Amino acid sequence: MGGHDAGTQHQFTGMAKYFNAYTITGRRNCVLATYASLLSIFLFYKLKPKKQAAIAQK
Repeated sequence: MGGHDAGTQHQFTGMAKYFNAYTITGRRNCVLATYASLLSIFLFYKLKPKKQAAIAQK
């Protein structure tokens, strides 16, 4: 009666099998995907080469 739903009554297919709001595993995967996205965006901007100032020719 009590406790969390282990997903026994839900039959998910496709992406919903791994990313859903009904099971602990599905919620964990959503959190991990969010953290991975934010980390990859941060690393992209951190490691992107800087623009060099144009050297004025005389």
